Amino acid sequence: MIVLGLMSGTSVDGVDAAITDIRRRGRSLQVQLLTHDSLAYSPALRDRILRVSEQGDVSEICHLNVVVGEVFAKAALKAIKRSGLATKKIRLIGSHGQTIHHRPHSIHEPGVGGIRSTLQIGEPSVIAERTGIPTVSNFRARDLAAGGEGAPLTPYVHHLLFHRRSRSRLVVNLGGIVNITLVPAAGGIDAIQAFDVGPGNMLLDGVIQALSHGKYAMDRGGSRAKGGQIRPGLLEQLFAHPFMDKTPPKSTGREEFGHAFIHRVLLKSKRNHWPAADILATSCRFIALSISMAQQWIRHRIDEVIVGGGGAYNAVLMAELEHAFHPVSVKQMEDCGSHSKAFEAKAFAVLAYQTLHGKTNNVPAVTGARHPVILGNLTP
Repeated sequence: MIVLGLMSGTSVDGVDAAITDIRRRGRSLQVQLLTHDSLAYSPALRDRILRVSEQGDVSEICHLNVVVGEVFAKAALKAIKRSGLATKKIRLIGSHGQTIHHRPHSIHEPGVGGIRSTLQIGEPSVIAERTGIPTVSNFRARDLAAGGEGAPLTPYVHHLLFHRRSRSRLVVNLGGIVNITLVPAAGGIDAIQAFDVGPGNMLLDGVIQALSHGKYAMDRGGSRAKGGQIRPGLLEQLFAHPFMDKTPPKSTGREEFGHAFIHRVLLKSKRNHWPAADILATSCRFIALSISMAQQWIRHRIDEVIVGGGGAYNAVLMAELEHAFHPVSVKQMEDCGSHSKAFEAKAFAVLAYQTLHGKTNNVPAVTGARHPVILGNLTP
């Protein structure tokens, strides 16, 4: 079956689309990436999504749900056109949507009990209508209903594609939020460990956007962090955030590491007259060390580190990771037959495929759910 996956992460930079050929081989799946494409959000739309993520307005959320659905549909059609495939060849779409709020910690509601919640916009009815392709969406809600955090979900696919009996691998997603998955050599999917580590590109992008007054969306390739001096005081402040010491299962998002967090980083930097290069270089070291220090919660020795996500193209961040994990080998997903930026979109194609076939596709050992569930809602 040819399945198209759509994903936009916490960096809120646009929609990634991955067209995949998925074939079942006994109990396992063979997944081949056919086409990867991206459609950037306009600066104005990105700003509106970021604002509504931290200062919710019900009217704006209602409106943006459909606007983002239209953008996701355009991203899907753009990728199909690029692939050269006829639209009817695409049997299914898996759309993660755009997260605007994530509350994985249980909040007591009188008469109901502990409540966890998450909200992704990008109306699937619009995607299905514009493309004519059945669409699976709202993946996180069922795991939450089963007592889990609804995140991370990609470890299911990490195990599927990166498990090797000869070595234990740590898969690192350097997205807006960093999450890691330990895929041990021994054991099945229940043996994996995965959780969110903390901010990644969200921190780096927030700093460069603020200091450039919106001129730059990111520190492309780490060019501005290169040569920056590490500032211990800033490093200490970053590690002081309570999420960094929280025990897994744990997940997070813009609610904890959004505008207010970036503002505190920049305020301290301004008081100390630290240049942008120092702030970015120190942030890169913080991200790398936070990943390395997360080994305290991992039960297995790590033989190899595999890195994906947009941050994999940041040379300074990758150098910091190599130093933090030395002598363990640190590779990009491209070195292992995958595509760093396309991986999460591809993962939601796989999750949608399993949903359509009635297969459970969460990992309770990772999310904290009481039992395995089938994720997502199908829009014909």
